[in-house]
Amino acid sequence: MDATTLEKYLHGHIPLSAAMGVRVLLATPARVELAAPLAPNINHRETVFGGSASALAILCAWSLLHVRMLGAGVRARLVIQRNEMSYDEPILGDFTATCELEDESAWERFLRMFERRGRARITLRARLECGSRRVAGFEGDFVALR
Repeated sequence: MDATTLEKYLHGHIPLSAAMGVRVLLATPARVELAAPLAPNINHRETVFGGSASALAILCAWSLLHVRMLGAGVRARLVIQRNEMSYDEPILGDFTATCELEDESAWERFLRMFERRGRARITLRARLECGSRRVAGFEGDFVALR
């Protein structure tokens, strides 16, 4: 799946992504990068609303899992089960989220469990940046259901 196809999918199936102005910069099985502008995600302090930062991080990690599942030829419902955000500093402008699978063996275990039980869980991490500065971190557990 390429970046344009993923962006159309997100905007069509997750309307919040369109309202946030999310753009897909990169969509590969190894890495997904999303971007969002400040304007539709601004809060009363003229920084990014924390919920928007969290939503972009979740979308990014979910998208990596979605792209990998499609690449593996596996159809599943993907849902977030748990997440945690750390906000390192205020986000003062347009921002990005990047997610990469850190552990290929975790991916293999995830696929085996899904094939065996029709349900599997994997933990993914994403980082948010504004310019070249890391501004937030995300960790979440996602579940795939047959």
